[in-house]
Amino acid sequence: MPDKTETSEALVVGGGPAALTAAVALAQAGIGTVLAGRRPPRADNRTTALLAGSIAALETLGVWELCAGNAAPLITMRLVDDTGRLWRAPEVKFEAHEIDLDAFGYNIENPVLIDALEARARALPNLRTIDDEVIAVEPGEDDVTVTLRSGARLSAPLAVGADGRNSMCRAAAHIETSEHKYHQVALTVCLKHTRPHRDTSTEFHTTTGPFTLVPLPGNRSSLVWVLRPHEAEELHALSDDELALEIERAAHSILGKMTLEPGRALFPLSTKTAARFGAQRISLVGEAAHVIPPIGAQGLNLGLRDAVTIAEMAGRARDAGRDIGADDVLIAYDRARRGDVASRGLVIDIANRTLLSDFLPLQGLRGLGLYALDKIGPLRRAVMREGVAPRAKRPLRNSLI
Repeated sequence: MPDKTETSEALVVGGGPAALTAAVALAQAGIGTVLAGRRPPRADNRTTALLAGSIAALETLGVWELCAGNAAPLITMRLVDDTGRLWRAPEVKFEAHEIDLDAFGYNIENPVLIDALEARARALPNLRTIDDEVIAVEPGEDDVTVTLRSGARLSAPLAVGADGRNSMCRAAAHIETSEHKYHQVALTVCLKHTRPHRDTSTEFHTTTGPFTLVPLPGNRSSLVWVLRPHEAEELHALSDDELALEIERAAHSILGKMTLEPGRALFPLSTKTAARFGAQRISLVGEAAHVIPPIGAQGLNLGLRDAVTIAEMAGRARDAGRDIGADDVLIAYDRARRGDVASRGLVIDIANRTLLSDFLPLQGLRGLGLYALDKIGPLRRAVMREGVAPRAKRPLRNSLI
């Protein structure tokens, strides 16, 4: 029987924004690419605060122009201590103009971003997308073979695993993970309000975790509310009107009367990090490589940096006539991404743990740190630059990362 396996230069497994970004970036680098995986449900109510480095990458990939009109700028970021503790940190405001930016980034609804990425993917002649479930991933000496639910088989010398925290690609490459689960759950919802947000993201620090309101176009915002599990379940069970009132109270009515939009979700907080970000011709991006809590707008931004980094490295290897899935490419990719991921995860973990701690000296240190950010301009600006665009450069062929 003839071999009916379809071959390409690169395979991307997954259906979310990180997978789509990797596929678009690979194709734009001149690499014939197939993207295979089920697309995420359009009922997803989450949003993503895309920071300046991610915006630069999406601009160069031809994606940002397709969705920029449906995103809200983040011009001011405000941190408010709402713990009610003896030692309270001062309020801190970060302004984008302090680091010569029009905005720190833009907040966009995930389905809108995915629509733009899919539209760009359809426009690239060397990118094929297949909306089908991947049921097997088999790495070999010269290529990786993927089997779909339909029975179709695909192979390529490089596979990019962007298939989420329970990644089949990661398991196929025999890559272990380390994991930590927090006793916290994030409640997410989008809402309308009667007062303007003025392009300001406000993060209230509470004894259960951050309560963060992020602007959306018009008098709308997205909310990520980190709570203890039983509190999150109780709030999630409320009617729309009841939950809207609880959110308004927690926000101290800064945005006026709240009205919930359809869709709400609960996400248990955890971290998970792969021991390696690539092995056996499989590179891992996004949550297949690392999971971090939805704090500080880092999760998907890290995933997008993963995607454009592996695309850039594969493109350079191809241009030099080298094997794009070889060990040296994957080792270089792991080295390029691990420091960024580790440092972001550490900062978020420390910030979260110090917020939850009842240890007075630790509360004092946290307050002192925020006081220093508020009063010391050069320190505040350095933190803003690193948080928004770490080592940011223009993307692919103009440098994607």
